[in-house]
Amino acid sequence: MAKTFFITTAIDYTNSAPHIGHAYEKIFADVIARYHRLKGENVFFLTGVDQHGQKVQQSAEKEGVPPEQFVAGVTEQFIALWDKLDVRYDAWAATTDPLHKKCVQGILQRLFDEGKIYKDKQVGFYSVRQEQFLTDKDRNEAGEFGPEWGEVEQREEENYYFKLSEHKEWLLNFLRSHPTFVSPSFRQTELINAAEKLSGDLCISRPKSRLSWGIELPFDRDYVNYVWFDALTNYISFIGYDPTRSTISDQSATFRDKWPALHVIGKDIMIPAHGIYWPIMLHALGFPDDQMPTLLVHGWWNISGAKMSKSLGNVVDPDVLIEKYGAEALRYYLMSDIATGKDADFSEERLVKRYNSDLANSLGNLLNRSLNMTEKYRFGLLSKEPDYATHLQMFMKLDQLPEESGRLKKPEYLPFLDHAASVINCVNGSSREMTEFAIHSALEVSLSIATRCNTLIDRTSPWQLAKSDQTARQLNLVLYHLAESLRIIPILISPVLPKAAQSIFDQLNWKMELSGKEERFRLEDATWGGLPDGHVVGKPVQLFPRIER
Repeated sequence: MAKTFFITTAIDYTNSAPHIGHAYEKIFADVIARYHRLKGENVFFLTGVDQHGQKVQQSAEKEGVPPEQFVAGVTEQFIALWDKLDVRYDAWAATTDPLHKKCVQGILQRLFDEGKIYKDKQVGFYSVRQEQFLTDKDRNEAGEFGPEWGEVEQREEENYYFKLSEHKEWLLNFLRSHPTFVSPSFRQTELINAAEKLSGDLCISRPKSRLSWGIELPFDRDYVNYVWFDALTNYISFIGYDPTRSTISDQSATFRDKWPALHVIGKDIMIPAHGIYWPIMLHALGFPDDQMPTLLVHGWWNISGAKMSKSLGNVVDPDVLIEKYGAEALRYYLMSDIATGKDADFSEERLVKRYNSDLANSLGNLLNRSLNMTEKYRFGLLSKEPDYATHLQMFMKLDQLPEESGRLKKPEYLPFLDHAASVINCVNGSSREMTEFAIHSALEVSLSIATRCNTLIDRTSPWQLAKSDQTARQLNLVLYHLAESLRIIPILISPVLPKAAQSIFDQLNWKMELSGKEERFRLEDATWGGLPDGHVVGKPVQLFPRIER
């Protein structure tokens, strides 16, 4: 059985409604998952919601409803948004699921039995907002706890602790010997610096007297698990991890087929949660180094350089944008206007500008004029011109047959040979960028094919070629090259713009038996010459109507 590409995102915290940052992360992961399906790989995409915690309990109390009802309402908003954005996940992780609860309690019991969890009393300063005890390293330069911690109070409390610090040296050795654990690479350096400062153990419980909304500790029913062994464990609980089996080889085939995973997370939760706590937790459970997940860390969408925040009133609602511009426009903007791993400023004006320039004016206009010319001059019929096809095949092998170059380069064929070669280069370039998760660059390369097509039109003037029978063969070649380019573009952009890709194929009258299905697109089909001689294209339909503001 082929190994499944397993991709996950951080599960969304159900204390508030989804915002543009949530939308970006899910679309980002969805595009990666679709690309791997495009390559013909098995894919398992897991996402979901983190439903426990003190803030959730407090918000539910404020609304006068049980926590179960509160999180169900917020969860519905997330599910509805992913449906609107055409995010195709394979499994949904909700931390109230009995399957998850059983796995979490099994892990806690096992680590407790092995002496890796202990009970202790802590006295110190506690951040109510962040739900954690603070240390002196959390003070600012003035020696005070800054506003980011909210209300800070002195507290004395008994809790359970996970022996985190005893794994510090293992983590440092692992990070130094596995330089691709985190991507982009500069984040790995940040993580190593943070791991070097690791001290103390990890509090993993809260007394039920002040937090009842959580998973009970199996060895002490007066306490609930606090976040770490709950939220982080979803990555393995929902693919069948069995904590009673101590080695990976003893796990079920279902689990082993999917693990390890690629975790798509925001930069704010890499340290300490995913970069320190999570690998140490897995190591304590017996996961070997080669079974550690990898982290793909993305940046933030800001407003004028400032992080989006409800308190600042600058949070962008993706539902509003979908209503105004459509899901595909939002998917395209969020994937094209940010470099993976970096921050970017969100701009509605930029969304409109990029959509109109890249999609409406370039790709949409090319599709419309190409199909119109094919219908007007050839009643929709394409001709590959067998003599040219033979030359093209030889031209593509020039690196092996340099002596053929002189006789191959007939003047009338040069524009077409150059165009076909440039499209093939774009396919290869787009694939390289996608492999590196540089989706913005992959889109730029893919859509540059449309620019090359417009250059071909300007270079050959098909409306002039149509005036003479003597140039009929060249006109056939122009129309074929435009249609064939338009067959390849949607394959490359389908992970980002799945509905637009389907529409282009529909208008080309291509693979109609798979219309609307994701398997209609395969990266292996992005080779030149796929449209057969005599193929009849369809009628143009406006694909990307311009946005007027």
